[in-house]
Amino acid sequence: MSGAAATALALASGCAHEDDDGSGAGVLVGIPQEEFTPPAGKLSGSLRILAWSHFVPTYDRWFDDFVRRWAGRVGVDVSIDHIDLSQITTRVAAEIYAGHGHDLIQYVAPLPQFEPAVLDLSDLVREANRRWGPQAELCRQSSFNPTTNRYFAYAPGWVPVPGNFRRSMWSAIGLPNGPASWDELLRGGTEIRRATGVRLGLGMSQELDSNMVGWSLLCSFGSSVQDAEGRVTLDRSEAVAAVEFMARLYRQAMTDEVFSWTPSSNNQGLVAGRLSYISNSISAWRTAQRTTPGIAGDIHFAPALAGPATALAAHHLVHNWIIPKYATGAAAGQEFLLHYTANFAAATYSSMLYDLCAWPGRTPELANWLRRDPFGANPADKLALLADAAKWSVGLGYPGTANAATGEIVSSYVVPNMFARAARGEVSAATAVADAAAQARSIYAKWQTRGLVA
Repeated sequence: MSGAAATALALASGCAHEDDDGSGAGVLVGIPQEEFTPPAGKLSGSLRILAWSHFVPTYDRWFDDFVRRWAGRVGVDVSIDHIDLSQITTRVAAEIYAGHGHDLIQYVAPLPQFEPAVLDLSDLVREANRRWGPQAELCRQSSFNPTTNRYFAYAPGWVPVPGNFRRSMWSAIGLPNGPASWDELLRGGTEIRRATGVRLGLGMSQELDSNMVGWSLLCSFGSSVQDAEGRVTLDRSEAVAAVEFMARLYRQAMTDEVFSWTPSSNNQGLVAGRLSYISNSISAWRTAQRTTPGIAGDIHFAPALAGPATALAAHHLVHNWIIPKYATGAAAGQEFLLHYTANFAAATYSSMLYDLCAWPGRTPELANWLRRDPFGANPADKLALLADAAKWSVGLGYPGTANAATGEIVSSYVVPNMFARAARGEVSAATAVADAAAQARSIYAKWQTRGLVA
């Protein structure tokens, strides 16, 4: 349909939203009004978008209509495919290898390993910064390679990962605000398991949430995969201590299911009442608001857990939009991303406050929404702690930036595998760390020879 949006929604077979129980959520009311700035030049042709299936179903419905309206105004034919996040990296690799496919691709973690095959989006980021001020540092560090001085992705938003806990259970052991430290998580989780049989769940599986948990624990114990200059620093005593701690936590308070979890497992366990604590976004609670209101009222949130060194949590998600070099719709894709960022208030609202903007000024009502949740939180300020989430959240390159090596380490699950091997008793914590560090060094050496890691 020339000059208009022809939207094709192709959901992957078997794909489901993390929090979608099948009942569906109604169309939201009160979405901020959209603004439109004409593109810098005339657009034409087609734009093919590949996006993840959002964990909050209302978002995808808004996004597809939002794209359709923009495409109709600028004269571009657009198609949109939504697929499960676990399938995206494989799909990207296949399309890049084939040399054709989608023009604009969204993932929810850094994709620096594809830098040689994607466009440098530095001009796009500069224009966004010119319009709206400096980009949030967490998002910048998740999309910029200082070695090549290129933005391998455009990162307009991110998602924090608070602790989700059952207040009734933690109040019974004297911690009504949930655990504030990893030690309290171990002590409290053990007491709750002994008293009720209910366990807690932190993944050690080959999926994204398990990566985030593992990286968070390392950071809080004063360890990291790399330092600020991009040197591997994993094989240190602090990492061994973190792995030993996770093994104790598993033995005393966790469920065996953590070794085979998918991204939806901890959400489902919390909503079903089988878990006392998980580390995740707010999506499980949003599901419970619809399906099990009694449990939703009992779910509360806590910031990053304090460890021996600090209290930091890896972001839950960070949006990385990439444009492959083969893309014929690159100009339209970049104009759309500016339009999308300009209207991020609508994106945040449509995600039910799940997605936060890399340019906070684009969501001027966020603080009010967090203090008085538009979607029925009880109490209304249940999400108020997220106003400070950027202070205790870090990217997967911390204390440096994401790069091709960290991207491969994330996609090959080096960190959760390290924790799982020790927790299952297959090897000692020291051996698990040494093996993971050796694997990391091999990955870094490969990307250094390609000039993508300093």
